[in-house]
This record gives sequence, structure tokens and C-alpha cells, in this order.
Amino acid sequence: MAQEDDHLRRLTAADALSPGYRVSAGTWDGGRWLAVNWIDGAPLWRALALARGPEGNRVSVRPWLAGIARTWTERLALMHAAGWAHADVQLTNTLVTHDGHAAVIDYALACGPGDGRRVPYRGALTHTTAPELATQILDTPTDTHIQPSGDVWSLGASLFWCWTGQRPVAYDDDLDRLEKLSIIARGTTTALRGVRPWAFPAFEDAITACLAPDPAARPTAKELTVAW
Repeated sequence: MAQEDDHLRRLTAADALSPGYRVSAGTWDGGRWLAVNWIDGAPLWRALALARGPEGNRVSVRPWLAGIARTWTERLALMHAAGWAHADVQLTNTLVTHDGHAAVIDYALACGPGDGRRVPYRGALTHTTAPELATQILDTPTDTHIQPSGDVWSLGASLFWCWTGQRPVAYDDDLDRLEKLSIIARGTTTALRGVRPWAFPAFEDAITACLAPDPAARPTAKELTVAW
């Protein structure tokens, strides 16, 4: 909690986060507390429930989906421009507001310049871990800090998952985390065209670009803001 509070202060100072998001923080007899502004929105998985079925194939849904993706990448682009990675881009850390905008929450694992971290970064949600991060996690000791660089891959993975109902990398849920990471590290993903609920070419192309196994081949968050 102390680490997230530090991140919120520094992100706000870098103009990468709205100054109204962090409210206050402090200590009490039982530990620490942190208060942030309440965001009235639905988690991405629940928000995209309609889009996952054939009934989502409506003219009105396309700009709504694109708007969610665009505003999400705008939030990430601000962080990246300031030298930060969110490092935990996933469906439970993204809320969709009533006006169809994405709001990013949970900055505890974020990584920025000159970061005096209390907890080393070892990845976040397995299912949205980029291949290169999976490789680093597998190849380094458990107490080694890894500098994250997979926000865009995680964004594409989250949109793929919440739109199709399937994770972009297929593996058995009974596997342990390291076995799942080994499969992710291969860089192979399920073809979106084979599992999409309905066709949306521009949206599909952007997600597929995000999931390129080579980080250098992926669009930046800034480039994505005009791709949706």
C-alpha cells in the first residue's frame, strides 16, 4: 500500500495521472490506509458481456468498443510518456464508465524512473503476461526485479479475452504458473479470427498487432490511440 501511494504521488507529479485520483493516505494502529477517488464503472469482463455474443454485432457497439480501447490506450500513453509502465494491465484493473470510457486503476505494481521499490516486480496476472516477461520470470531468481515492458501486449490480451471469452494463449488451467509461463514464452497466440464472436476488422487488426511476439513489432500506446 505504501508503494502504491508513492506511485500515485509520482505519477500525479508527472502529469500521468489525474490529480483528483489520489485522495489521501496515512497510518493507523492496524497498519496503513489509502483512499482514492471512487470510479463508477463496470469491470471490463462484465462491461463486454453483450459484445461476446452474436447479439453484440450491432452498428452501435463498434464505436463503443473502439472508444473503450482508445481511452484505455490514452491512459497508458500518458504513463509511458512519463517513463512509467502500469505493469498490471488486465481486465480487473480496467473499469468501463457509463459513457464508454476506460478508467485504469491499481498502480501498486507500476514501475517508473528512479523507482525505490519495496517489492520486486515479478509479473502480474499470468494470463496477460507478455512473452518476453514470461521468459525473464522463468530465467531469473524469484527475488530479482524485472523491468516490465509488456503493457501493450497485456492490453491486447485483455481485449481478446473479454471480447471472445477465451484467453489468447491456450493452456490447461490445471498447470502451475511456471508451466503456463513456459507456454506463453513461446509467443504463439490463438488466431483471433477463429474465435471472435463477430467480425470487426479494424478492432481485430489492432488487437493482433498488440499481441506480436516481438515487442519491437507492437504499436506503442500512443500509436494505438488513433488505431481503434
